[in-house]
Amino acid sequence: MKLVILSLITGAAVGIIFALFKLPIPAPPALSGIAGIVGIYIGYQLYQWALSHFIR
Repeated sequence: MKLVILSLITGAAVGIIFALFKLPIPAPPALSGIAGIVGIYIGYQLYQWALSHFIR
């Protein structure tokens, strides 16, 4: 949980810096982009799980 909180704080700091310099945000601007990132993570975890359970 500590890592998640630190990641959120770091992300917020980066977002503020980008806003101060009027740069485009370095992340997907829409919920669909964030959902895509979550989907990639889930797919990766499913693949790792399948490897550990079916291919030993």
